[in-house]
Order: sequence, then structure tokens, then C-alpha cells
Amino acid sequence: MITRLLVANRGEIARRVFATCRALGVETVAVHSDADAGAPFVAEADQAVRLPGNAPAETYLRIDLILDAARRSGADAVHPGYGFLAENAEFAAAVTDAGLTWVGPPAKAIAAMGDKMAAKALLADAGVPMLPTWTETGQVTDFPVLVKAAAGGGGRGMRVVRDATGLAEAVAGARREAAAAFGDGTVFIERYVERGRHVEVQIFGDTHGTVVALGVRDCSIQRRHQKIVEEAPGVLPPEVRERLHEAAVAAGRAVDYVGAGTVEFLLAPDGQVRFLEMNTRLQVEHPVTELTTGLDLVRLQLLVAEGEPLPLTAAPPPDGHAVEVRLCAEDPAQGYRPATGTLHRFAIPGVVAEFALAKGLRLDSGVVDGSTVGVHYDSMLAKLIAWAPTRAEAVRALAGALARAELHGVTTNRDLLVRVLRSPEFGAVDLDTGFLERHPEVFAPLLPGDQLPLVALAAALASAVRRRAGATVLAGLPSGWRNVPAFPQVARFSGAGGGEIEVRYRLDRTGALADWSVSAAGGGTGSGGEAVTLVEAAADRVVLDVDGVRRAYRVHRAGSEVFVDGPDGAASLTELPRFPLPTAELAAGSLLAPLPGAVTRLHVEVGQRVSAGDLLLTLEAMKLEHPVLAPADGVVAELPVPAGGQVDTGAVLAVVNPEEDPR
Repeated sequence: MITRLLVANRGEIARRVFATCRALGVETVAVHSDADAGAPFVAEADQAVRLPGNAPAETYLRIDLILDAARRSGADAVHPGYGFLAENAEFAAAVTDAGLTWVGPPAKAIAAMGDKMAAKALLADAGVPMLPTWTETGQVTDFPVLVKAAAGGGGRGMRVVRDATGLAEAVAGARREAAAAFGDGTVFIERYVERGRHVEVQIFGDTHGTVVALGVRDCSIQRRHQKIVEEAPGVLPPEVRERLHEAAVAAGRAVDYVGAGTVEFLLAPDGQVRFLEMNTRLQVEHPVTELTTGLDLVRLQLLVAEGEPLPLTAAPPPDGHAVEVRLCAEDPAQGYRPATGTLHRFAIPGVVAEFALAKGLRLDSGVVDGSTVGVHYDSMLAKLIAWAPTRAEAVRALAGALARAELHGVTTNRDLLVRVLRSPEFGAVDLDTGFLERHPEVFAPLLPGDQLPLVALAAALASAVRRRAGATVLAGLPSGWRNVPAFPQVARFSGAGGGEIEVRYRLDRTGALADWSVSAAGGGTGSGGEAVTLVEAAADRVVLDVDGVRRAYRVHRAGSEVFVDGPDGAASLTELPRFPLPTAELAAGSLLAPLPGAVTRLHVEVGQRVSAGDLLLTLEAMKLEHPVLAPADGVVAELPVPAGGQVDTGAVLAVVNPEEDPR
């Protein structure tokens, strides 16, 4: 039996495996890079071993370091999690050769499915339906196509190409991104099906020849080919579900599969099913299967790794419905680029369990209050999963919990997720992988623009109470009171888009709100025309009566940042100093780095004339490539960072003069 398990991974999946180990009485070992030394998963392990190296993301790919950590800690088994080395046949073989128990499929099965072109041929012979696939650009005869990484998933290395002109560049970009994410730049090209649904079957095999399908998940809601919403059971006709189960089990048996695996399919609008790939590991979205089957999949992994037979020969009937969202550190104002920073508060109401089987709301998170979100890893912070007897109830509960969550310090995709869940089309199961492209309205922030004045007023009132609590002069006077009404209290903030917001208000002798107004630089915010009465003001809570309706705002301050969560949505404001210090001005046309990273390629030269939208350079950060485009027609005046150069947030990447080059 396994007595001490090393998890060769980090973050949320490491914590997830540790949770099951604690329940089973298995000791745990974490491995970590220097960047992760203070992470929650390290603190929760019974032992932790540092992986040395100057490149934090690459340390988790060092087989020699991980095996040495197992030896030093006395671990007798290794769980790979997902990502990094989870689907690396060499790693699986090395663990087994070292005399350790490998919690995963045999190296032979990983290798068979890891070569995705060979896997397609193998499974086609087993009767699994396939999409047309090519390995060279010159072979492609039918568009649109999807360029895919051969060595991994998660949307990295994927590019949709609709005609031959962009194919070569798409393949080159996909190779670079795949190499950065998986250490292997091999890609292939597959026919792209418009309005297809991404569905997948969870399979499980044991060493006694049993392969079981544990139901279908629907993972069609994707952005940049990365899943962001997943659910089980997938809402499908019974005959389609049966075909998917049969094809998935056939795929597993074709490679003598052992352990947890996922067979992914594309469901075309005409009902045809086509194989996409087989992931030889536990999937990110496994909790929705756990909550609807009542099975702890990590426990099953450990039992199978110990040689035990699966305790079931067929999937139990699905119990209720579960929906999962991936909460990611992303900046909507920057096109959902990965975001970094410190999570000052990470609180989601109504959670009944973490990393466990439970009816209701489950949280699987890699972060806690105070966690630092850096640039070394992908942007996923947590998964929030709701179970309910029906799909509609699960969707509503999940959207409500997300909307009320306090997520302070790092911008996230929360608003997008809530709008997707609350959209009529999602409720009607009108789903496909192009959902977001067809519904741009879901990208709107939850907080309506006309509610920003009330949010800013609440922030100003709370900040004033906070200052008054520390006052030593005239401390008995109510905050915001003025003896001369002509001079109101003034507070200034910058909003998410960087624009300045000015709040002016005055309180009477009783502390009541006498008058107020809010204006924004450039207009657009408006002023307080509603009948607003101040009901309550504290440093962390402000209650306003707006036209007879009470509205409560939760306020949290961290340094100069003020986070306000209200009934209509959340806002992050930065209180500006009354007497700001002078700062150096940037040259007109400067393009700044949205986050730390490395310039991988320069596509233009100084002096070159460009048009709006032209690609200037490519920035790599958090294992993704981010194009930097010309904002307007002009001439490239500066390219201060060479290819390969590292930059911090706010660094000047390029300067484009909107006029002719004066030289």
C-alpha cells in the first residue's frame, strides 16, 4: 500500500490530491520552486522539498530533481497532477524504474496517446471516428483548420486558421507557445468544425482488464480554446451519450488503459461524433464528475495504482447536476491578458466544502488571502463548482456565489463567468465552442456604468470614516461636515480604465448627506441625481437609501486601493493623493508592457511605417504569447527592448509616432 505520496505538481491540484491523502491516512510530500515557497500547497504537505533553479516554471519539469526529492523525503509513490510532467512517458517510466508506485497510466499508454497522430491512427483502427488531420502545411486542402500542440492541451499552441495565407505564421506561433508550455513544439493540423460542442468522457481502467465510462462532461464554453465552464452530465440525447461511452471505452481498451483518463470528442451540429484526443491524466474539470457520481476520483487513482480492482463495473446513474467555472487572474481591460499581483482578499460565500464530495458549493483553490499571483504559471486561481438536483438550480447557485464573491487585488474573469451562466442561451443549452464569439455581450462588466457614482460615493464615505477614526484633532465632528457649505469634501480616485473620478459631498450637522456629486475626467460618469440618503457609514460598510431602496456596499481597503462590492457588481478604485508628486511624462505613442514577461520576437524595425492593428512584437508571459499591435497609423520611433529581453509591467515596449518620421 502507498504510505507516503509525492505530488509532482503545484497549486490547486496538489492541494486536491493532499485532501484525499489526508482522508486515507497517506502522508504527503510537496515539491516547490522558489517562487512557490510560501504557497498554500507547500504549507499543507507533511513534507516539502525545494526544487532548485532560476526558472521557476522549468523546475517542475526536471525529472531528476523530482526523483531526488522522492528519495530524500522517503516517498514511495508519485502522483503527477495535471500539466507539467503528467503526460510524460519518460517520467512515468523513470518513477517505476526507481522502484516507486506511479499513480497514473502505464508509460506505454501515455506514449501511445502522447503521439497524437499515431494515437489517431491507432484508435481509428479500433473504430473510433476521426477528423481529417495533417502534419504539414502543404497537405492541407480544406479550411478552416485548427493548429494544435501535439504534446499537451489547455488551449496552448492552438490557432484557428480560415485560409492558407495565415497558416504558416499560425503554425510557427503554435510551435513557440507549445515549446514554452510543454517543452515540445510539435504541432499538427486538424479540420475545424464550426459550431461544434466539446464533450468528453471520463474513463477509468484497472490492472484487471476493466475499463469503465463514468459519464459525459460538456466543456463547450471556451475562450482562446481554453475551457472556462464545464458541466456534468452533458445534456445530450441518450443515443449520443451511448455512442460516446462506447467510443471512449474502445479507446481505453485499445491501449490497455489503467487509471483516470479522459477521451475528448467534438459533437458536430448534425450529431456526428469525432475524436479529438485522449488525456492520460486527471482533468481539471474532474470535480463535476465526482459530484454527480459520488466517486472520489483521486481515491480511485490510488486504489488502482496499488493494484486493487475498481469497485464498480459500470457508472452509477448521475445524481443531480454539477457546473464548474475556472476563475482566472485576467484583466478584462487588457483583452483578458493574464494578471498579476497580490490577492488581498479571496472570499466566496456559501462554500460548503473544499476539495471534497459535497452537495452544494465546492471550492478547489490554489490561492488564499495574501497569495501572490506571479508570471511563472498559468492564470487559473481556483475552480468553483455547484451541485444541485437540477441544472437550472446549479447554474443559478454558481452565478450567485460568484457575483457575491470578494476578489480583491488581482483582476479576474469573474464578471464574464457570471454573464455566461446567466445568459438565456446557456440556460437553454444552446452551446458550442464559438459561444463567446457569437455573444460579445457577455464581456460587459457586471457593474452598470450608471451605478459607478454610487460606488465612488460609498468608497469616499468609507475612506472618510477610516481617516476620522484615526483623527486626533476635532475628532468629535462627523466626517465630511463643513461649517461653510460652499466647500465640500473632495475625494479623487482612478478607476479600472485609469480615468480620474472626483467625488464631492457634504454632510450636515447631524451627519446626514446634504448633497453630493460625482464626475469623471472626460465626462460620462454623471452626477448624483437620485434621492440618496446616508443610512450607515463605516470603514468597511456603507448603506445608502437610493430612491427608497436600501443598497449596502462592502468596502475593503489595501493601501491606496479601495475595493467596493455592491448589489450590482464590484469595482476597484485607487484613491489618489491630494498633492501628487510630479512624474516623468511618457513619449506620445508609447506602448507599455501589460505584465512582466519576455519579448520573443520583433516583427518591425525602427523607421518602418505601420498601420493600425499591425503586429509590432510578441510578448511571452504566463506561458502564453501576447501580440502587441500598433494603436494607429504611424512610424515606429523606438523599440527599446531587443528580442529575448525581459520587461516588467509598465515598461515601454515600442513608440509609434502618429506622424511622419521627422528624420
